[in-house]
Amino acid sequence: MRLKEYPDAEMMMLEVADRIASDLNTCLMSHDRASLSVSGGTSPGPVFDSLSAADLDWSRVHVFPNDERCVPPGHERSNARLIRERLLTGRAAAARFLPMYEEGQTPEEAAAAASARLEGELPVSVLLLGMGDDMHTASLFPDSPQLRAALAPDAPVAMAVESPSQPEARITLAAHVLRGAMTTHVLVKGRAKRDAIERARRLPPQEAPITSVWDDATVHWAEG
Repeated sequence: MRLKEYPDAEMMMLEVADRIASDLNTCLMSHDRASLSVSGGTSPGPVFDSLSAADLDWSRVHVFPNDERCVPPGHERSNARLIRERLLTGRAAAARFLPMYEEGQTPEEAAAAASARLEGELPVSVLLLGMGDDMHTASLFPDSPQLRAALAPDAPVAMAVESPSQPEARITLAAHVLRGAMTTHVLVKGRAKRDAIERARRLPPQEAPITSVWDDATVHWAEG
């Protein structure tokens, strides 16, 4: 894991967007297409705003979330909604979006469909992850009953998971899928999460799931 610290969040967001665009361009130079898997939540929005204007062949880029809440696509907590509104605009509107959840599906149905849909996108070309104060990433939560299965090397591509700390069921990419990405960036903001990074270094993946995927990652951090 490589930790890069920034003097402020704005600089970090611009740098991460530029790094992702460069990574995608590099991939497209030697492959017919590139896959970009991104996190949801509040942190990546500014990265998406900058990245959407990047000058690259977006028609050859397939975009999908690391995880998704089992909510309608227009719901305020939907990662698909965030991605469509903040990333798939401007030049990036030409990219192909692959959802992890479709309204009306059970979590298990959504996970099976997502596994089939995304298997051909692996390995992920460029991965953008976040991390919570509890050291979760994607929907790999320390308190999830399904965490052990999601950490297993033979887990399906996508899994239905629950967490007592979360209000809805979720679909998440398994740890081995995240770990297998060609390039990984982890976006972290705030003092509490900086402290969580240090705690995670000393803990096993069952207690700090982020450690199951960050060995070859660049972790980008700014105070706020």
